[in-house]
Amino acid sequence: MDIDRKIEIIKSFAEEIVQEDELRELFKSKKQIIAYDGFEPSGQIHIAQGLMRAITVNKLTSTGIKFRFWVADWFGMLNNKFGGDLEKIRVVGEYFIEVWKACGLDMKNVEFIWTSDFIKKHPEYWETVLKLSMNATVQRVLRCGQIMGREESVNNPSAQILYPLMQAADIHHLNADIAQLGLDQRKVNMLAREIFPKLGFKPPVVVSHHMLLGLQFTETDLQGVDKKIAMKMSKSKPDTAIFMTDSKEDIYRKFKKAYCPEGLEEDNPVLEYAKYIVFERFDEITIERPEKFGGNLIINNYNELKDLYVKKDIHPVDLKNTIAKYINELLEPIRQHFEKNKKARELKNKVLNFNITR
Repeated sequence: MDIDRKIEIIKSFAEEIVQEDELRELFKSKKQIIAYDGFEPSGQIHIAQGLMRAITVNKLTSTGIKFRFWVADWFGMLNNKFGGDLEKIRVVGEYFIEVWKACGLDMKNVEFIWTSDFIKKHPEYWETVLKLSMNATVQRVLRCGQIMGREESVNNPSAQILYPLMQAADIHHLNADIAQLGLDQRKVNMLAREIFPKLGFKPPVVVSHHMLLGLQFTETDLQGVDKKIAMKMSKSKPDTAIFMTDSKEDIYRKFKKAYCPEGLEEDNPVLEYAKYIVFERFDEITIERPEKFGGNLIINNYNELKDLYVKKDIHPVDLKNTIAKYINELLEPIRQHFEKNKKARELKNKVLNFNITR
């Protein structure tokens, strides 16, 4: 695979690349490129973290890049997930890994690394955190608070300062050439790019992927300054997200209530599911419609679907039912795995019984 093709594959999912010329140089000069993403184990895993992430990582590793999943258990503790109970956070991390294995993640180029295990074996990590802290102002670090899912507040714990500095240290200690996280993590990745040269570290290339919209939000959310944050999928609002082990009934119920403005593509979460998930796994889909409205439509790509929807040739109800059907089909093997595999079933049951504090 030539370099142009590799860049094209990464651009197919990247919302932003900082900088493309640096990414191209990596492909030219480095035999084994390392990319990473970090996940706080925090309750059920939704479809953006599960299926969409597997699609993205598989594209990335198809170019020869090795991917490191940073299972951020200590970060979950810092963010007070499950009341900071590290044992529960560890169980949820195991559950996350089980989901990724079940949803088609190409495991041969993927490595899972636990924060707590790694840092205990590499105490020099803390020296890096200290050096980073000496080169960043409090104000600059606090601006990264969004990565914790928090807005700035005097009532936030001081972990809000430690967390971004540790996340920047992760990039260095994982030898990551590419920070391949969601666009909501951009601020801390840019912090690393700013500070690393001062410490003699090579700054990472930042490849930010799209953040899937939540299925439900209000007109008020659409007017906000940070409307993309307000519209983001949220575990704290379960009906805004499809979880990886949701039942067929749950999926159809959530899509039925989903925000889906007739004739509009912008801020339409149902079309987003079609674009970023359904058409990544299906070459064509069938829109089922009553004969009196023209009968079924076979759609071969997302742009065709979008154009027909914008022309109002497809009704929101028919779109919702169709996308729900294909999402359900994609999640059926994951549900089966968690029903039939004893270890997976036990992990899921434990996670569902945990009381989520954040």
